[in-house]
Amino acid sequence: MNRREEGFLLLTSSLGNPQRKPLTLHQLRTLAGRMTRMDAPKQDMEVSENCLLALGYRGEMAHRIVGLLSDGELLHRYLIRGKQMCCVPITRVSPNYPPRLRQKLGLGSPGVLWTKGDASILGQQAVSLVGSREVAPENRAFAAMVGYQAAKQGYVLISGNARGSDRIAQAECLANGGRVISIVADKLEDKLERQRMLYVSLEDFDQPFSAQRALLRNGAIHALGAKTFVAQCAMETGGTWSGTVHNLQHGWSSVFCFRDGSEASYALEGMGATLIGMDALDDFGKLKCPTLSLFDE
Repeated sequence: MNRREEGFLLLTSSLGNPQRKPLTLHQLRTLAGRMTRMDAPKQDMEVSENCLLALGYRGEMAHRIVGLLSDGELLHRYLIRGKQMCCVPITRVSPNYPPRLRQKLGLGSPGVLWTKGDASILGQQAVSLVGSREVAPENRAFAAMVGYQAAKQGYVLISGNARGSDRIAQAECLANGGRVISIVADKLEDKLERQRMLYVSLEDFDQPFSAQRALLRNGAIHALGAKTFVAQCAMETGGTWSGTVHNLQHGWSSVFCFRDGSEASYALEGMGATLIGMDALDDFGKLKCPTLSLFDE
């Protein structure tokens, strides 16, 4: 791990210390933007308080950033513990960081991905599956078929490991020889390694579940797949709704929603999603979205 990668970890991770306050994604994005205006080479540059003051930071924030970067010994111990738990970090400046996250989310992409499992799955052609936890029978069948077809057509399946739609699709994909990337909102270190499966956390590997974490991972789930399938969605509530609406606003991936006659599905169609039935899943490559949406000028 080089110094830039260590820097991203120091700035974005609690490193097992709940009292440590890393930068938020917005603060990291601001720092990255200001650093691009500097004339000096970035790779091995020492970030000092004077340097940060010159970039327009106030003294308190400059002191905080330098303090975070000085926790090298804490980082070393945390990396050792992560290795013992088979948890491996991939920073935004690491060569194996997924290109789609940089391309689609830009400076809003996660600073660090903690991974457990087969990291070679990252970067391969993929589709995403999102949906409600409480799933109607026909929507359950749709989620299962997405997982099945992902395996048969050679796509990695991206999902969130939540009860309901996520786990249904993941299980069907794995049962048919497919590969799964599961972006979790609970402790990565507790996950049991499985063949053809990669667990990913956007937070530290020892972070417990929180509703905020569950919402924050939506961008990565939608952006990692070239296409996103929505198995079931509640109208104007829940993570599936908010994540899909943000996707349609920002164009992270093409959205295909199960045509179940629900108010939410028609609302998403009005924003640019395509409603499809089970028969449309036979060939993911043929699925096309409309060229205009509610969010286009």
